[in-house]
Amino acid sequence: ELTEASEIDGANFWQKLWNVTFPMIAQAFTITSFLTLVNSFKQFDIIVALTNGGPADIYKGVVVNSTELLAVHIYDVAFKFNNMAQGQAMAIVFFLVLSGFSLAQVYYNKKREVEM
Repeated sequence: ELTEASEIDGANFWQKLWNVTFPMIAQAFTITSFLTLVNSFKQFDIIVALTNGGPADIYKGVVVNSTELLAVHIYDVAFKFNNMAQGQAMAIVFFLVLSGFSLAQVYYNKKREVEM
């Protein structure tokens, strides 16, 4: 109904996409983004349990960790390399960056949401 009404009002494809479609899917996008973010953190235990941090490949003479997430890297720095201070600092910075990103995303998406 809204796209038909915008066509009658003379909106082109990009105007319909930006002003009708995106605001309608903003709430679903917010929920999906948070669920994906939470699920990516749940992969830490699977990677560590199955591969102990992931298989390391050698690509052009450089060791590349195939399944190393940032959380796995922080764990390696803290516990494998026994550098607790650097691991803790990395974890705090990681937390602050994710918190800032999440708050900005919620703020932006709340402005763009449409009440149904």
